[in-house]
Amino acid sequence: MIYELRIYHVNEGKMEAICKRFENHTLKYFPNYGIKVTDFWIDATEENTLYYICEFETKEKMKAAWESFRAAPEWVEAKAKSEEEGPLVANVESFVMENAKFFDK
Repeated sequence: MIYELRIYHVNEGKMEAICKRFENHTLKYFPNYGIKVTDFWIDATEENTLYYICEFETKEKMKAAWESFRAAPEWVEAKAKSEEEGPLVANVESFVMENAKFFDK
């Protein structure tokens, strides 16, 4: 398995809107495209930042899942509607990781 840590730097005043988009749309669509979210956090220091981890079988499946998701009509529509008053996210960071063999949970 590989894991992707995604960090969303949310635009000022848009945290509630991005959380609603994840709750009402994004997280519901992800499973349809092979995107499994294993955990999700909101910054506890009041920074406008979201963090979540996705699990994939391979890097190739990760790439295909994101391509399919981003092209999906329901996602394109939900994203456009949620950003009618401006973009919600300034930028997204992505880190692809695998478990360290020496670490035993």
